[in-house]
Amino acid sequence: MTNPNDPNQPQKPTIDLDSETGTEVSRPESDVVDVEASSDAETDNDSADFDPSMFDPAMFGQVQEMMDKLQKSEELERENAELKNRLGRLAADFESFRRRTADDATEAKAKGTADAAEALMPVFDDISRALEMGSGDPAKLLPGFVNVQNKVLSVFEKLGLSATGQEGEHFDPQWHEALQVVPGEEDDVVVQVFQRGFRMNDRLVRPARVVVSRKE
Repeated sequence: MTNPNDPNQPQKPTIDLDSETGTEVSRPESDVVDVEASSDAETDNDSADFDPSMFDPAMFGQVQEMMDKLQKSEELERENAELKNRLGRLAADFESFRRRTADDATEAKAKGTADAAEALMPVFDDISRALEMGSGDPAKLLPGFVNVQNKVLSVFEKLGLSATGQEGEHFDPQWHEALQVVPGEEDDVVVQVFQRGFRMNDRLVRPARVVVSRKE
């Protein structure tokens, strides 16, 4: 038996096909070995010729800079998307708060109106009774309306209103409106009241229209 690895034994020729004539052509095994060895040698030479120092460091720096910018751009896009989501949630929360505030204001206004109307209902009842009593005797109207006036002032006090403008008061332009000035014994004294005024703490609701004296 022949050993193909034994160099002393004759090698079987390799059969190739001639591209022109189409006939088989024998080629010694040594030629095949030489071609393969040549190819391996070229590959080894290519690997040996690779030198990393041949690449420009500036080019690597530019590539690294571009990669960093790309990463930062992706981070900025994520942050931008997160900020948009937060802004959307804040806008929704603000809109809900605005609606709740508007509803609360409307409800408070309605409740205030109802409370004021409820406080004035006894006054309406007194006026109705005074008119019934005065229908037969007009003299009875005066006491009835005096009672109504006192009850209205009581309702105003419960609402936080204070009456201003009484004869003998010192004239105060913050609360009084002088319609006329007449001679008197003292300056700036209210001698007549045409219309009572009202205030709520330090806020003027309606000035009292008065006549003021002026010493000559």
